[in-house]
Amino acid sequence: MQRRVVDVIVRDRRLRWPIAAGFEAAVRGQTIRAVARRAKYLLLKFDHGTAILHLGMSGSLRILPAATPALPHDHWDLCMDSGLLLRFHDPRRFGSLHWTRADPAEHPLLAHLAPEPLSAAFDAEYLFHATRKRRVAIKHLIMNSQVVVGVGNIYASEALFRAGISPRRAAGRLTRKEAAALTRSIGDVLSEAIRIGGTTLRDYVNPAGTPGYFRQRLFVYERNGEPCRVCKTPVKAIVQGQRSTFYCRVCQR
Repeated sequence: MQRRVVDVIVRDRRLRWPIAAGFEAAVRGQTIRAVARRAKYLLLKFDHGTAILHLGMSGSLRILPAATPALPHDHWDLCMDSGLLLRFHDPRRFGSLHWTRADPAEHPLLAHLAPEPLSAAFDAEYLFHATRKRRVAIKHLIMNSQVVVGVGNIYASEALFRAGISPRRAAGRLTRKEAAALTRSIGDVLSEAIRIGGTTLRDYVNPAGTPGYFRQRLFVYERNGEPCRVCKTPVKAIVQGQRSTFYCRVCQR
């Protein structure tokens, strides 16, 4: 439902990048016409521009009654003509808020992003060609937003397990058949996680305030030393690029 913004309250401009001084004036009085997403960015499309939002590591958006008192780390509000407000909460301040009057796809944060993992553009042939002559580990490659967007650490480990591919394998060694298996498993893992509300490991909740239940479906992530759900070999944990990686030495080659 489209809503007009009757007021904008910015309490702290010091996010990952400072909120532009003219943001309030640019948005106040405009109507939100659509909400979209590109990679990890949320797009609020107004009459004469687009707000580009990123939640960072700890950010969240809530729709609340307009009179709801602000808490620490509630950095900005969009107050709607419905009597509700959209509030951004971010203890770590790694989130961001940008405004553009141009095509958001041309914004520097979005212009060089790769295909979405659930789109037709991300297929076996695309991934196969993206891996050619690449010595980097395949897990690093599928987490690179210039190759494919939206494959985070948890889902990369899980997709590689389902595809039977070691996270340590050099990307350039993947065959076409393996590229097909990996693109399929990435799509399956993400689609399944979306259906059951994501993965709550610590503090994540969905917009309804409830945890995601995909953790109960995890084959390897954070299961170091536990038996593989397929072959019973203990799951192994390593560090790749300062991120934890979990895999089965028997099921993944």
